[in-house]
Amino acid sequence: MVNEAADTRPSGPGDLAGLRRLVIKLGSSSLTRDDGGLDLNRLDIVAAEVARLASRGVEVVIVSSGAIAAGLAPLGLSERPRVIAQAQAAAALGQGLLLAHWRSAFQSHYRHVAQVLLTVSDVTRRSSYLNVRQALHELLEAGIIPIVNENDTVATDEIRFGDNDRLAAMVAQAVHADLLVLLTDVDALYTAPPSNPSASRITRVDDIAALPQVEIGGAGSRVGTGGMETKLAAARIAVACGIPVHLAAADELHRVLTSGTCGTWFTPSPVRRPSRLAWVAHAAGVAGRVTIDRGALRALRRHGSSLLAAGVTAIDGAFRAGEVVGLWCDGAEVGRGIVAFDSEVASSIVGLRMSQMSSHVDTPRPLVHRDDLVLFRDGRDPDTTVGA
Repeated sequence: MVNEAADTRPSGPGDLAGLRRLVIKLGSSSLTRDDGGLDLNRLDIVAAEVARLASRGVEVVIVSSGAIAAGLAPLGLSERPRVIAQAQAAAALGQGLLLAHWRSAFQSHYRHVAQVLLTVSDVTRRSSYLNVRQALHELLEAGIIPIVNENDTVATDEIRFGDNDRLAAMVAQAVHADLLVLLTDVDALYTAPPSNPSASRITRVDDIAALPQVEIGGAGSRVGTGGMETKLAAARIAVACGIPVHLAAADELHRVLTSGTCGTWFTPSPVRRPSRLAWVAHAAGVAGRVTIDRGALRALRRHGSSLLAAGVTAIDGAFRAGEVVGLWCDGAEVGRGIVAFDSEVASSIVGLRMSQMSSHVDTPRPLVHRDDLVLFRDGRDPDTTVGA
C-alpha cells in the first residue's frame, strides 16, 4: 500500500520522480474520432504510457468516459441522445465495448484492467465511499488498473455527476493520489475560449481562489457533457484536498508524464486534507442546514472551535446523528460538518449553553465537533475549503 504519511506529490510539472499513485481522466471528446466512434489508437497510446509507469511501480487509475459514445454507432445514433432512456441504453451497450477495448489495449503490455462503475450515492454515503476506496486500493495493490466511469445506465439527471471531471477528483482523493491529470481536447486553460483572438494561455495556477477572471466556453462536445467549467470545478476539489492537477490536451500525455512542458498546472494546498474531512467537504450528501450566528462563525474561524448549540439560530431539514449538514451564516454556506444529534434533538437545543442541555440530551456535547468540521474559505465557493 502507498505510504500515505510520505509526501510523494510532484512539486511542479514534470517533477514525477517520486510519483507513486496517479489518476488520469479522459473525456469522451478525447477518446472519439471525428465520426463519433472510439479512437482505438488513443487507447493504445494511453495504455503504453500507463504500462511504462506501472513498470516503475507507479499505480494508475484511469477515469474513462466514452461508454455512451461507444454505444452510439450500434444504436444508429450520430450524437449523444438527449432523452435519458436512450442515453442509458447507449451506456449499457457501450460500456461493455469500452471495457473490451481497454482490455485489448493493455493485453499487449501484460496488464489487467478492472471495471469500476460508480454513482453519486457510491461516494456520498460514507459506508459506500469507504467500500469504494478499499476496492480501489485492493486493485492497485494487486497491480490491476481500475477503469472507472459513472454508471450512466442507472444514473438519472437528478442523481448523477453529469461529467467525469468531478468524479475523477473524488477518485483521486479517495485513493490518495499524488497527481490528477485531466486530459481534454484543449491544450490548456485560457482566459477566454481559444478561438477568441484575445485569449491568453494560463500555464500555471498557484492559487485557484485568486485565478484571474476567465471566460468559460461551451459545455462540452457532441459526445460529451464536460467542458472547461467542469474541469475547473474538479481542479478546485483536488487542490483543496492537497492534490496537484495537470490539465492538458489528450495527445500531450507523454509530455505531461516527462517534461511537463504543456498544459496548465494547478498547485495544490500544501497540506493534504484527511480523507474524512475531504469526504465531508466534497463528496458527502448534505442532509440538512444549521444556521449559526456571526459570533459562532468567528470562533470557528479564529480559534478552531467546535460548533456549540449556543451559536446556532435555526435547524432546517430532517437528518440523523452522523449525517453531514451544511453550516450557514448570513445567507451563505460557510462550512459542513458531521452532526452529533438528530434534527429533532438539535432543534430542541438551539441557543442553549452546554450547562443548559442536560434536560434535553443524556450527554451534553458540541453539535458539530471540530474534528468533523470543514470551513469554506468564503461562502461563495464550496470547492475552496480550509481545515477547521
